[in-house]
Amino acid sequence: MIAQTPKPPYYVVIFTSVRTEVDEGYAEMADYMLELAQSQDGFLGAESARNELGITVSYWKSLESIKNWKHHVEHVKAREKGRNIWYSSYKTRIARVEMDYGFEQ
Repeated sequence: MIAQTPKPPYYVVIFTSVRTEVDEGYAEMADYMLELAQSQDGFLGAESARNELGITVSYWKSLESIKNWKHHVEHVKAREKGRNIWYSSYKTRIARVEMDYGFEQ
């Protein structure tokens, strides 16, 4: 589903990853991280897709809300597991959204 975002400006975190062969709790952690992110001040929505390459895009009200999420104790633990177990590589990008538009039927 496409996230319903407010009128810009707002911020986007783009997390691109390549998984290892290890599944050990990955889906449960991903679900938990989304649930936890949704409860954070400044969270606006998220979209995610995975094939060989995974991309999760989350939308945030401010850079401060992104920083708070980055340092959330449970998110820190999940990132450590990601680096040690689930990802062979990843990249995080943060940008300010200046314009958005779309189409719906």
